[in-house]
Amino acid sequence: MSLFLPLLVIFLILDVGPSWAYEEVQVLNGGAISGKVILEGGKPRPMAFNLVTIPDPVYCGRISTGTGWRLVEDFVIGPDGALKDVVVVLKEVSKGKPFKGMSTRIEAIDCDFSPFVNVVRDQMEISVVNMDPIEHDIQGYETARTRGARVLFNRPLPMNPFHKVAGVLGHQHLAGEPMVESIHLRKGRNVFVMQCGFHPYMFSWGLTVDNPYYDITGVDGSFEIDDIPPGEYTLSAWHPGVNTFIDQSVMVKANQSVSIQIAFQAPQGRRSVHEMAENPRFGLELLGEEEIHPSLRVQIP
Repeated sequence: MSLFLPLLVIFLILDVGPSWAYEEVQVLNGGAISGKVILEGGKPRPMAFNLVTIPDPVYCGRISTGTGWRLVEDFVIGPDGALKDVVVVLKEVSKGKPFKGMSTRIEAIDCDFSPFVNVVRDQMEISVVNMDPIEHDIQGYETARTRGARVLFNRPLPMNPFHKVAGVLGHQHLAGEPMVESIHLRKGRNVFVMQCGFHPYMFSWGLTVDNPYYDITGVDGSFEIDDIPPGEYTLSAWHPGVNTFIDQSVMVKANQSVSIQIAFQAPQGRRSVHEMAENPRFGLELLGEEEIHPSLRVQIP
């Protein structure tokens, strides 16, 4: 099975506009934008991976359906349709407040990447740490709508040498040695995605930004961007599981706040070849005496 398949079935519309050097200056009488992002149309069908056919099924089954499947929960929906993990960014800002210590640390924990969505800057370093008692294989790609994916790196992610592999219940996470990579995206590509070569349901996404005017929504779907120089801009919202990129014009006035609601339409129907299906050839009985027990969390399709 090709590991590129999940990248091909999750479509991204991310056109790259003109770029310029961002200038850090003191902002006087700055304005603000706040709001909420929602998902309309119900929760999309999840991608599902049969743990029996993938390494470390018992340990990675700590988060699973309890029937041998691991779901990719790329849509986390809160009350009133609130959508988590949406990057909201203000475009066309040539100068303004400084970037504040922007860095990205991603943890591989319970066969999942955390956080699921990040922002990245070109040439910045990311740090990936293994918190699991199993090995991961980190594959990093850059991608865009018209240029497809390009491999940036492919490296093993070692676990802590003092990690005790035995014992799923009561497991304590111990950080391994960080894997540090510098992210350099070619012109025309502004999305970074990481996937584990051993456990293909592990994803982490990053959208590149060229200014510090951005926010990532939490479980309540809210966002806030402040200290904005007065002017007219384009506000853009992006989520890795939705094949639309929402842009809208916004006027920011001095010492005033603008409230905006953004609505994504949920993808309908089959989103991937990876969906739950009965297959008697790859059932739990293949594990012999072992069983896949969701000791940490039971996923609900």
